[in-house]
Amino acid sequence: METLLANVDWGDIARATAETLWMLGFSLVLTVLFGLPIGVLLYLTGKERLLAQPVVHGLLSAVVNLLRSVPFVILLIVMIPFTVAVVGTSLGVAGAIPPLVAGAAPFFARLVESALREVDRGVIEATQAMGATTGQTVFRTLLPEALPGILAGVTVTAVALVSYTAMAGVVGAGGLGDLAIRFGYQRFQTDVMVVTVALMLVLVQALQIIGDRLVAHFSRR
Repeated sequence: METLLANVDWGDIARATAETLWMLGFSLVLTVLFGLPIGVLLYLTGKERLLAQPVVHGLLSAVVNLLRSVPFVILLIVMIPFTVAVVGTSLGVAGAIPPLVAGAAPFFARLVESALREVDRGVIEATQAMGATTGQTVFRTLLPEALPGILAGVTVTAVALVSYTAMAGVVGAGGLGDLAIRFGYQRFQTDVMVVTVALMLVLVQALQIIGDRLVAHFSRR
């Protein structure tokens, strides 16, 4: 085994794994904080919705589609000046967070909008018939009813963010992706590449299992 993994420095692997988890954790939390209200607003301002505003919906939808259409590697480079202005650096874990959020939040917002569309309109109309305000309808009916779908969206977004953190290694963001590029690819250390890919596969599977169980739990409520 030592011969097969001769180039693997387990200290570097542990550090890179911790960096990946930090990037994933921070960016996922911020993605949900920004993406959830955007998704709710996309739903509410849509045609025949509670706050139907075609102009607002069109502009917001255009911005979301624009950010979603930019390849993440390009977004990393384009956002370097903004990232430096916000966090003071474009390198390391801190430098990866803004582009990760900018890339994932629009994606998550669309998933939230789709989950809200699945809520039975009859339930919404019943809530309004009882005199509920728009805010009460959102927080007491829409979000609770759409919770399983939103949790499924969080799971899909978390898995996507794992691949984004790997791509962030291209610009020196750290993590398993950076290790795979610098040692596995540039130095032709296949064993390092295999270990980093295996760890990312384990991380993705763990996220998917946790997400599926949460969705199943809240679907039965």
